[in-house]
Amino acid sequence: MTNSPEPIEQRGSSTSPLGLKRRKIQLVVLAAGCFFVASAVVSDWHLSAASGKPKSEFSIAALTPAALQQGNQDFSKFAHNSRSHERLPCLLCHRRESNAPRPVRSSQHTPCAGCHKEQFAASSGPICTICHTSVESGSTQIKPFPSLKSFNMTFAHARHRNVACATCHKPASNGVALSMPSGAGAHTTCFQCHTPRAQANGQDISSCATCHKPGQHSRASTSSKAFKANFSHEQHKREGMSCLECHKITGLPARSAQVSSPLPTEHPASPRSQSCETCHNDERAFGTASFANCKRCHQGPTFRF
Repeated sequence: MTNSPEPIEQRGSSTSPLGLKRRKIQLVVLAAGCFFVASAVVSDWHLSAASGKPKSEFSIAALTPAALQQGNQDFSKFAHNSRSHERLPCLLCHRRESNAPRPVRSSQHTPCAGCHKEQFAASSGPICTICHTSVESGSTQIKPFPSLKSFNMTFAHARHRNVACATCHKPASNGVALSMPSGAGAHTTCFQCHTPRAQANGQDISSCATCHKPGQHSRASTSSKAFKANFSHEQHKREGMSCLECHKITGLPARSAQVSSPLPTEHPASPRSQSCETCHNDERAFGTASFANCKRCHQGPTFRF
């Protein structure tokens, strides 16, 4: 007597061991999906309350990965400031395995393909042009790393009081001015302390978000009225002066106000202000008592009243 095969409807029924296992998996997936959506809704509710935007601008459809596949979105460019990308940790795509000054992009599609499945399903879709020079199938040539455009740079002098000014600022223009770190080369200086997985006050200070925030990049000005008065940092350094004798760390958040500057062209300045005349008072150094001293600072085309 032979055993008859188990009916198909019984093997896949909800009461069979296989059916119960499948049912458990479906419930777990459903619960995880509900948790993700609920977390996203609560998060955006707080964002709307903090930003003052009406809640109607924050919809569940805009939070789900499926919504990323729809609409007239330009997938040929990467936007750091999109609401979905802003929530992702920087280290998901930019690895810090060494102190190489140029950031490393993920060499795999996994971080992006997790949400953009439909775009990566096409062998030559526009999303490929973000990293690849060609959209042809099988193209492996990678574009050079883009310049800093969609990210600004934040820096707090008050948090770096224990770092010598000369660590970041080097003589420029034959010692007249001082340079400011810029571009990917600035990482060479910053990464002396911000090494991979570096910690400070219990926080990770190795991630891109430690110094960079979404927004238009703007370079700090390297010009000063002092340079129009034939001023030289190098000359004052040879006289034994330190940076902190003229520049004080204020602790203010605005980049232009974090470090104070003397009033170089004020003769005389207010007693409450610091100017060149603070030292050039005919006691510590030559001053304005003799009109002949004017030419020591004001010469030729740099002469300004």
